[in-house]
Amino acid sequence: MTLTERLGEYVRACFTGLWIESHEHEDALREMAQLCAEQNWQLVTWNIDSGLATSGQSHDADHSASDPLAAIRTLRSASGDTATLLVLSNFHRFLNSAEIVQALAEQLVAGKQTRTFVVVLSPVVSIPVELEKLFVVVEHHLPGREQLLDIATGIASEADELPSGSELDTVLDSACGLTRYEAENAFSLSLVRHGRITSEAVWELKSGMLKKSGLLELHRGQDDFAALGGLGSLKAFCRRSLLQPGRGNPLKRPRGVLLLGVPGTGKSAFAKALGRETGRPTLILDVGALMGSLVGQTENNIRQALRIADAMAPCILFVDEIEKGLSGVASSGQTDSGVSARLFSSLLTWLNDHTSDVYFIATSNDISKLPPEFSRSERFDGSCTGARKPVRVDFHAPSWIPPLMPPPGTITCTWGRYAMSRPNVCSTAVKPTLSAPQNLS
Repeated sequence: MTLTERLGEYVRACFTGLWIESHEHEDALREMAQLCAEQNWQLVTWNIDSGLATSGQSHDADHSASDPLAAIRTLRSASGDTATLLVLSNFHRFLNSAEIVQALAEQLVAGKQTRTFVVVLSPVVSIPVELEKLFVVVEHHLPGREQLLDIATGIASEADELPSGSELDTVLDSACGLTRYEAENAFSLSLVRHGRITSEAVWELKSGMLKKSGLLELHRGQDDFAALGGLGSLKAFCRRSLLQPGRGNPLKRPRGVLLLGVPGTGKSAFAKALGRETGRPTLILDVGALMGSLVGQTENNIRQALRIADAMAPCILFVDEIEKGLSGVASSGQTDSGVSARLFSSLLTWLNDHTSDVYFIATSNDISKLPPEFSRSERFDGSCTGARKPVRVDFHAPSWIPPLMPPPGTITCTWGRYAMSRPNVCSTAVKPTLSAPQNLS
């Protein structure tokens, strides 16, 4: 549902307190103005700079209009013949005042009789405990692919400036997670640099976003599978699972792989090359960088990092040597007051429940140090144990595997032991269908 539809339902149901979480205030105000015009409702806006404004005209005669307390009290004079919406921009900055909180609480209760509604427009949800039961939170979603296409079409005035086909899909995928303002900037920068809209400028802007958060690193290397020797079956499996036509269905999306082995077997190089091979960005998550000095900061950091990964989908989320980051989970209650255990719990919940097109790759040198629940069935599409010499590979086809893959059973590759953990396993051995083992040394 759009913001207009949800807001209309809440107003008709007489929810007098609405908290809209949005980074795009102008777009949210435009949608609310359109809704009020259609329903013949009165819209009043307020911010600390411009003061009160009704129907686009500011109250110049009222010098106290920039006072947040006076803005709330203006609703007392509403007639009640029609619904009146007071939109307060960035009002979370003023909710530390006891007078403002008390006036807002009284107005929200009285609004049931006078049909007056208080709408707080803020990029964060920071509701005082006195007002928690009086507000309902509404999220203003980021633009989808159709809206991003409209923005790109509006910026690309010439026919050859807008790509088509798979290249256009790549551009739209790369722009997912951007606000409308950021998408316009990225597309405009691409036109200035390249004369057409490409994904390079978009990823540059997203890389800057990740640097501001400090939680994830964007890897944009030039090496693909051609620069990586061996790993034949693992390459084929990951490439075909990520490039399958039905990946738009959340039920058929691949989850990821767990790579196990001694150092020097190409685990990290494979994870980085996979992004280049499939046209996806590789996000590197450093578990150590998530640790914070304040109470609750670590848990908030992991949730924020996973939200960023979801917003940047489709992408690859890569965690290197994860057993070292999770080594203290078992004794977390005695060593760090349970911080590591709560971080691990958030990661497991996301791995199990996320529906975004994020392919998770984790590497480990010592599986005995990993918590057993991390590698349970359904958590990953498969696990691969590597060595420095050719070994036998056990392959079991999951339900979503494309028909181009070899039949279920056992195959031989040049590196690693690959065992699927999906429930529909098959133990019937078949004739090797890939190249014979080769000595990579």
